[in-house]
Amino acid sequence: MFTLGPLTGILLYPIIGIILIFLTPRDKTSWIRGISNTAVFLSFVTSLWVFFHYDSASGGYQFVDHIPWVVPLGISYHVGVDGINSVLVLLQGFCSFAGVLVTRSIKERVKEYYLLYLMLIIGVYGVFMSLDLFFLYFFYEMAVMPVYLLIGVWGSSDKEYATMKLTLYLTGGAVLAFIALLSFYNGVGLGTFDLVAIQQHLTVHPLSPQLQNWIFPVIVVGFGVIVTLWPFYTWSPIGYAAAPTSVSMLHAGVLKKLGAYAILRLGIQMMPEAAQTWMPWVATLAVLNILYCGLISLTQRDLKFILGYSSCSHMGYILLGLACLNTIGLNGVVFLMFAHGIMAALGFALVGTFYDQTHTRNLDELGGLAKRMPFVTTCFTMTAMASAGLPGFANFVAEVMILLGAWDKYRWQAVLAVLGIVVTAVYMLKAVRLVFQGPLPAKWNHVNDAKTVFQRLPYALLILVLLVVGFWPSLILKNIEAGTRPILEQLERSADIEQRITFRKTE
Repeated sequence: MFTLGPLTGILLYPIIGIILIFLTPRDKTSWIRGISNTAVFLSFVTSLWVFFHYDSASGGYQFVDHIPWVVPLGISYHVGVDGINSVLVLLQGFCSFAGVLVTRSIKERVKEYYLLYLMLIIGVYGVFMSLDLFFLYFFYEMAVMPVYLLIGVWGSSDKEYATMKLTLYLTGGAVLAFIALLSFYNGVGLGTFDLVAIQQHLTVHPLSPQLQNWIFPVIVVGFGVIVTLWPFYTWSPIGYAAAPTSVSMLHAGVLKKLGAYAILRLGIQMMPEAAQTWMPWVATLAVLNILYCGLISLTQRDLKFILGYSSCSHMGYILLGLACLNTIGLNGVVFLMFAHGIMAALGFALVGTFYDQTHTRNLDELGGLAKRMPFVTTCFTMTAMASAGLPGFANFVAEVMILLGAWDKYRWQAVLAVLGIVVTAVYMLKAVRLVFQGPLPAKWNHVNDAKTVFQRLPYALLILVLLVVGFWPSLILKNIEAGTRPILEQLERSADIEQRITFRKTE
């Protein structure tokens, strides 16, 4: 039956927003902003409703909409959320709503900016909700493509180089992922792109180990490019630096999570035998992410580059958690995807607040801004504490879970990952000191703080989320556990099968 539930509504609101903006004269910027804010707010509220109405006790996919599209190829519009998706859809809701509130700094070609920004939002939502392999990849490309124009037209500093490098890296990764997904589709042999049907089939008839062992690493590398898997991370910090504030927020907050989600859903869940083989290599690369990118952050003088390399470093914890293949590790991965997404979006939003007034992010030119911007200073200091894993913030819970999960399987990687937390504390606190403390240069006497409720809303909202989830982790953990349970059961079945095969060979 054709149904249109809340998940379709989440996609339809920004689509309707795009249509209305397209019909609105470009000189009516207040109308355009109002339409965009309304569309994103409605999607955000619906994502909240979906999260709180998800029945974690029952588990499985809920709020499902299924409409056949290209029947001979087995392609259909099929959306739904399990516990994992419900958390990630909520993450996108928070980040996109906070992002659209800080876009008032865009003064030129406002109409085109919001059209592309809403397209980016639709793409991210679509990836997190798609239960059809074709549409998952379609929405993935839809999320990535607008970034080129959003940075290339409205970006700053070396935006031409940033957009070209970003496009080449992400396109290369997308091509690899596309090859892997087509091979996976042909290997399954069901003639359908429906992920639910494929998963049910693979539970009984798993792919051959040979096929898994070459498709799995291609998926990891293809989608790992957007996760900034080492050494494919160099496009990301420069992309952050050049991007306008709201794009940086979504770039750091949710775009990177698309790759991690794809690795979890399409790699680990669909090919558990290959995951057992390849994930030890990923664990080693994850440590390089954590330490190498963290140490680079120590050397940076541009605040956006510091946050950019910091984000690449934090992705190492997500990759390490994926490599654990155990309950606490995978639960920690999804938890950190949510926590880091909120924290990263908050950090880039705060940088944009004073960059719009000072037009510099150089640590050597800033200083003393706490005297002019006490609210922003407080928020950024809290962001630095969250990034460093201070107890009370959501990041602390997630990182502890991942480190405990890694301790069982990757002892030395876990120890090195702890050192990464120390490095994070050093460069984040250094940034707080150099930007906000000390004497205030006279040229920054004109800088204004976020004073009105509307100006403070996005920052206060994101900080509130970090604190609420940090003090009440079960709020999202119950959904996460319901989502990871089937994946862990699949891993256990594959491990049992492998042990039986090994035992028979020994006999």
